[in-house]
Amino acid sequence: MLDKIIYNTVLCQTFSPCGKYLIAGNIYGQIAVFDLDCILHPVIELLTPDYNRPKHLHLLGNGAQICSLASTENFLIVGTVNEISGWDWKSIVHSKLSKPAWVIKITSQSSFEQTDVNSLWYAEEENKIYAACGDNKVYVYHLEDGKLVNTFDGHKDYIHSIHGRAQQVISAGEDGLVMLWDTRTGKSHNKLEPHTNAKVARPDIGKWIGSASLGDDWIVCGGGPRLSLWHLRSLDAVTVFDIPDHGIHVSFFHDDCVVAGGAAKYLYQLSYSGEVKVELPVSATTVYSAILRTSPNNLLAIAGSSPEIDICTSFNYRDQVLHFR
Repeated sequence: MLDKIIYNTVLCQTFSPCGKYLIAGNIYGQIAVFDLDCILHPVIELLTPDYNRPKHLHLLGNGAQICSLASTENFLIVGTVNEISGWDWKSIVHSKLSKPAWVIKITSQSSFEQTDVNSLWYAEEENKIYAACGDNKVYVYHLEDGKLVNTFDGHKDYIHSIHGRAQQVISAGEDGLVMLWDTRTGKSHNKLEPHTNAKVARPDIGKWIGSASLGDDWIVCGGGPRLSLWHLRSLDAVTVFDIPDHGIHVSFFHDDCVVAGGAAKYLYQLSYSGEVKVELPVSATTVYSAILRTSPNNLLAIAGSSPEIDICTSFNYRDQVLHFR
């Protein structure tokens, strides 16, 4: 168990719909439930030494790593290996975990025996879950009945990232492709290959893309290639960010800024023109997850190759460190 503590890696996080709980999943099949009310608004007289540790620590049945998490009003959605499961929130926030409310088995159309569900994106208006998987495909399931309604087929290697906005979905993978999909047709209508752009390419790190996200008029992506901002319609690289990383695993838009991290000492907040607004020191040697919400509290949670999860309430500095152990 000591080795597990030292080498713990947190791959994913999400918030409960009410914002009172932070959920994190690690490579050992464990889900940690942190009570944010107790952590952010402690009663000093009742404070215990373990206040910043999980309120509950659940081990999922087969112990497969927790690759991805998503949240709906009713369910915590968990992506592991070969399956996606939905857990009632009442079950998750109690000490004893019951059985999942539903399970979707990933039936790979390829010869893959193990299909990791590397990234999940929930389309609330459609009530669909988009699963980016290790068999090079994105599967789309309707949560009302769990039926497979579409398969996005176009990547040539496993997919790291999925994100959507306004009837578009963007996926990014080990093959170096960033693909844009129309949610209505299930067809790809555009793609980027950042490693073919001399300003962006870093051949020594690789062509893989670890993260890609959509904004109103922009795409931000990075991985082996440098973190870069692309115009959504013209697909031109507008800004190449000059940050000292060795691979990007996290990137998203917030308040006219780009938030990004990976194999670096910091999580960065950057202007669209490339100015570094904030350098947040991180506990992990590599950041695999950073999630942010502004209600009911401002909260940024940063996790990765460490048992520690950094918590920031101002988004400008690290307030606390939670312990996933």
